[in-house]
Amino acid sequence: MDKKSLIIIGGGPAGLAAAVAAKENGIDDILIVERDDRLGGILNQCIHNGFGLHTFKEELTGPEYAARFEKRVKELEIPYVLNTMVINVSPEKQVTLMSRDRGIENFRADAIILAMGCRERPRGALNIPGFRPAGIYTAGTAQRMVNIEGVMPGREVVILGSGDIGLIMARRMTLEGAKVKVVAELMPYSGGLKRNIVQCLNDFDIPLMLSHTVVDIKGKERVESVTIAAVDEKNVPIPGTEEEIPCDTLLLSCGLLPENELSREMNVTISPVTGGPVVDNNLATNIDGVFACGNVLHVHDLVDYVSEEASAAGLHAAEYIKNGTDAKESSYIDIIATDGARYTVPAKIDPDTLSDRLTLRFRVGRVIKKCTVQLLFDDKVIVSKKRPVVAPGEMEELLILKKYFEENERPKTITVRIEES
Repeated sequence: MDKKSLIIIGGGPAGLAAAVAAKENGIDDILIVERDDRLGGILNQCIHNGFGLHTFKEELTGPEYAARFEKRVKELEIPYVLNTMVINVSPEKQVTLMSRDRGIENFRADAIILAMGCRERPRGALNIPGFRPAGIYTAGTAQRMVNIEGVMPGREVVILGSGDIGLIMARRMTLEGAKVKVVAELMPYSGGLKRNIVQCLNDFDIPLMLSHTVVDIKGKERVESVTIAAVDEKNVPIPGTEEEIPCDTLLLSCGLLPENELSREMNVTISPVTGGPVVDNNLATNIDGVFACGNVLHVHDLVDYVSEEASAAGLHAAEYIKNGTDAKESSYIDIIATDGARYTVPAKIDPDTLSDRLTLRFRVGRVIKKCTVQLLFDDKVIVSKKRPVVAPGEMEELLILKKYFEENERPKTITVRIEES
């Protein structure tokens, strides 16, 4: 069994940023494992711009952003393998790989970083009635078909779900000559960034129908039409509101799910809210020496935030490899998300291992206008930030400074809440 100091599972933006940070912090024996035929992950098919404004202070396309990190990985001579699947990871950090060229390989690692990204929610999880004709795709699959394979999925399109990929594909399909009839969204708010609603829908006069869903798909060989209907406050279709829309393609943009089968197999504790690992302020999971970052942890808005988080994971993994860990379960303070906040990442903090500042990210469960985001130590308000509006489609963040713990009595709990005006 070969030995590695650090194995990073996933060669997308999270894995690359983590590898660079670990290398720059003194870890030489690194291996990046990527199942695709090139590094970069999902960014390779995201040919639109808007990436890199935070990280590189300039606007890049997805492939350009990925290329920056890929170039750095090669400059640092960090080893990586492509077309390779990780088929098993044990709690003892034994990793089994499989590839066509090299067969099955076994490694033992001092530390592991989980950076597998996320996947789209498929039709089977949506319970849409009707046949299974050709012409039904997830938005990401359609994006790959158009941008990498040069194949148009269809010409008359309905999109279910207003996640960012769905919004971007509404624009992309329009630019390629297709007619996007409507974007239907089950919730009373969009799941995407505001800028994408403006740039991808409003600029092209594509209607967005909130509180609507697809209730039927017609067509046996190929999609012929879909029926959409309004839903009530319990997301149940309202009889009499049905509208049949002729189309040959239905794109599904109904949410992303962190890719955590490997995490579960190695007994990593998974959050029931995010679907990703529960981590502390060092991005460490409950398994000693196993860290998580990027969309495998929770779904991010911007790849810049993924890179920032992954760089922190690489740094903390390097520190663990060199020094071990002093973190004890009894040292942790749980972070409670309540009153509108759904979850936080990290979910717990060890003040003794906290750096000077920690970015705490979270999402809300509904649209709340004219509110205050608060951070509390027990019942004491430590941070209070006024917000004109918070929405589930926009990730929120709070800075937690180490001096908060030095200036206040050690709390038993830390709470993030939204106070409505």
